[in-house]
Amino acid sequence: MSHSVSNEIILNDDKFWIVSRRELFGPFVYQWSGDLYGIEFTYQGQKFGEVCSDEELYADLKPFGLPISVARVAALIAGAIVVSIRSGTSIDERVSHLISLLQQFEMERFSIRESTSG
Repeated sequence: MSHSVSNEIILNDDKFWIVSRRELFGPFVYQWSGDLYGIEFTYQGQKFGEVCSDEELYADLKPFGLPISVARVAALIAGAIVVSIRSGTSIDERVSHLISLLQQFEMERFSIRESTSG
């Protein structure tokens, strides 16, 4: 699916999409694990990652054949989500943290948009 924006992150409640080179990837969804302690991540309905402990996040997007930039951005978003949920920060603080991470890892070409529709 082609998009009018070249590189964008679309955040919506418990899911996000990534537009890279005008191609849309997602949805990436996060939810509490069955024991309500951890957080699990899925891509198009298939699990790709989870929080293993307070200091460890496991994510493997290789089986999906995503472009490396999409996988890197998805990992940054997943990490920012976990930190935000665990520390109880607001959505605005989560977005600010994500912007900082994108700049730190030279991925600032990705703009961020919050969406209310899936």
